[in-house]
Amino acid sequence: MNFKIPAVCVALGALFIVQPVHRIAAQTPAHPRVTFNGQIAAIVYKNCSACHRPGEAAPFSLLSYQDVAKRGKLIAAVTTARIMPPWRAEPASYAYRDERRLSDSDIALLRDWVEQGMPEGAGKAPDAPKFNSGWRLGEPDLVVEMPAAYHLKADGPDIYRNIALPLGLTGEKWITAIEMRTTARAAVHHVLYFADPNGRVHLKPNDGDEPGFGGMRAGGATMPLGGWAVGAQPQFFPEGLALRVPQGSDLVLQYHFHPTGKPETEKSLIGLHFAKEAPSRNMLAIQLPPVYSLFAGLDIPAGEKDFVIRDSYTLPVEIDAAGVSAHAHYLASRMKLTATLPDGEVKTLLSIGDWNFNWQDQYFFQDMVALPRGTRLDAEIHWDNSAENPHNPASPPIRVTWGEQSKDEMGALTLIAVPRRQMDYRMLQRDVSQKRAMMAQQKIFSDPQLIKKIAELLAQ
Repeated sequence: MNFKIPAVCVALGALFIVQPVHRIAAQTPAHPRVTFNGQIAAIVYKNCSACHRPGEAAPFSLLSYQDVAKRGKLIAAVTTARIMPPWRAEPASYAYRDERRLSDSDIALLRDWVEQGMPEGAGKAPDAPKFNSGWRLGEPDLVVEMPAAYHLKADGPDIYRNIALPLGLTGEKWITAIEMRTTARAAVHHVLYFADPNGRVHLKPNDGDEPGFGGMRAGGATMPLGGWAVGAQPQFFPEGLALRVPQGSDLVLQYHFHPTGKPETEKSLIGLHFAKEAPSRNMLAIQLPPVYSLFAGLDIPAGEKDFVIRDSYTLPVEIDAAGVSAHAHYLASRMKLTATLPDGEVKTLLSIGDWNFNWQDQYFFQDMVALPRGTRLDAEIHWDNSAENPHNPASPPIRVTWGEQSKDEMGALTLIAVPRRQMDYRMLQRDVSQKRAMMAQQKIFSDPQLIKKIAELLAQ
């Protein structure tokens, strides 16, 4: 027997049966509602706005809902691919300070927000971060400026230029941070800082029409003060650490310029931060391989996909490791620095699995890392000189050897070491210098071309 259900009953059934199902679905969506005011502003302001603001290197600002919504799809894409924020270090055995690596949950929130139409949300968003006078680290204790602008031509080879600035220090100072504000950021590959304790480098005549003098030797500047590389963020040294600058010193900036295809003008401001008192312990850089692999046989055949250099060093004293950094050019692909403790346990200090020439940073540990005497440091650097490497500046690939130009190569991992006992500083300093000298001696006698290259460097 067939019964025909009246249309009104069907409608009533839909009202009482189907509608509650929809109501339940609306109350428990697959992805909870994400808004700018609720979740996204905090993520962007903490991790992006320091660079994405007027006067900084990033090409657009991220300081408001309108700024972020305009670039929402791009932000979701580059964060999902972990291109941004620029943080090349992978998780290691020890946590880093001020880590800019987004969590998986933050990345998912950004992606969900874009998929939900980028709503602003109710309520008030967190206040956008405030920056003091444009300085990332706050107002410096001393600000110095280049005496005159340096003008770069649109094309040509890379340029190394030393420019000295008198500091006018009437007493000894200890530097806790240096922040540099360049005007030709795209053309500045890196800058090394030196203190000339004699305070006379600024009196040296200019080499040519532009300020400063050429070459990789910074005159009388014998005291290294660190440096800045493309993509690096200014940072304070860990608490209690600083670098000495004697009374009357000059500050010498050694620029590595890389022409961009258009004329550039560089006239930097440099902000110096000083400690209130001298530190009780000194820092020392342990670089593996020394001199950025100059003596390590860096000679990469055309087409070689995985050229590797390794180096080791055993600590003669107990140290606290403050941080670690890496440097190389376009062809580098992977880097790793480990510490094998005396009991055989292996700790990763730095691992970069996807090297990028444009993002060279320094990574301070969240807490000092104690490394006992007898700990072996092992550095491993890989280069990719194949046509498949999208960063390869040569097409087709060509043989690449050690050199100062960006099209050449170099590479090293550097550990910032602080001897546990200050009395051991000189011992560690001598031991590191002896290792470098032994490597240089062994390599120079077996490589006539290296003798020529070193002579050219010394003649500059």
